Order: sequence, then structure tokens, then C-alpha cells
Amino acid sequence: MTEAVTPQQQPTVPPLPEPEAAVTPADIRDAAAVTLAVGVSGVLLGLLWTWLAPRVQYVSNGEAVFLRNTESEARIGADGTFFLLALGLGLLTAVAVFLWRRRGGVPLVIGLAVGACFASLVGWRLGLWLSPGADVPAAAAKAGKGVPFDAPLQLLAYGVLLVWPMAAVAAHLGLTALWGPRDPAPEADWPLEGAYPPPHVHAAPEPPQS
Repeated sequence: MTEAVTPQQQPTVPPLPEPEAAVTPADIRDAAAVTLAVGVSGVLLGLLWTWLAPRVQYVSNGEAVFLRNTESEARIGADGTFFLLALGLGLLTAVAVFLWRRRGGVPLVIGLAVGACFASLVGWRLGLWLSPGADVPAAAAKAGKGVPFDAPLQLLAYGVLLVWPMAAVAAHLGLTALWGPRDPAPEADWPLEGAYPPPHVHAAPEPPQS
């Protein structure tokens, strides 16, 4: 007669938890709020650009309008002023969004990027609208022949419109990587009894006993 071998009971594995939704309605709501808030802050960019940008002056001879100083770097200075203001506001908005929602997330970054692009456009168009002498022929006629007058603001390098979104997204991702919340490490909570796998798995078969 052979003895019946009772197989050792294998440890039970608990069911895995259901994965959480990648994007929740709260994430979309936060992203929309960031887009709106950052976009509206473009008004500040326009006001600061109009105030701080160096002035270019024109002069009229009664028939045409010319630059008063052809060697002036004020036209390039307007681009540089816009660049520095957009860079500073990009870093500022990135810090503000990170402090508001430290967990980050893809929708929040997209909202920050879209809002920053819109803010750059708002600041640019508002600066052009607020700058003096937007109507050059009318400003020349008002100033008179041989009298210098301020030229309207303008951007020579349209690439500076991307400074705000690029700086904001890069700074936000860096802040999230350094100081953002970390996902907890998974813990093994399986009810294991003894060694696993059990010793009989790799043990040599016992000869039948009579």
C-alpha cells in the first residue's frame, strides 16, 4: 500500500486593487483654472513691457518718416525687455502653480502651457495697443516737420512669444521632479506561511512504500 500524499496548500494571493483613473474631473477643473489665471496675467506683461521697453524715435521731413538714430539699439531692446519679462513671469507662474497643486499631473502642465501661450499673445497685443504713436502718419503730422516723436512698440523676433510657456513648463516640471510628492513603495502583504516555494516542490520523489 502506498501512503497518500496530501499536497501542501499554496498561499492565496489577494486580488490586485483596481487602477485609479489617469485623469479625473478635478484634474480637468484645475487645469482650466490654471489656463484662465495664467492667461489673464498676460495683461501684466503688456503693462510692464509698455513701461520698461526703450523708446525708438522717428522724425518726419514733411514727406516721409525716418528713424532719428539709425544706430540706436532701442528696437532690439524692446525684444530683450519682452524676453526678460516673459522669462520672469514664466518662472513666477510655474512656482505659483506648483505651490497650489504640488501633485502636478499632465492636465495641469497642459493648462499651464496653454495659458502661458495665451498670456504672451495678450501681453504682446496689449503692448502694441498701449504704445504711443500707433498711427505713425498721424503722430508725424501732429509732431510736425523735423520734430522727433516716439515710435510704436514692435517685436522683431517673434520667437520671444514662446519664452513664457517654455520657461513655465520647464520650471514646473523641475519643481515637481525635485519636491513633488512621491508614490509610496508597494508593500508585500501576502499571507505567506513558511518558505516560498515550499520545500516539497523541488524535493526528490520518495520511493513507494509497500
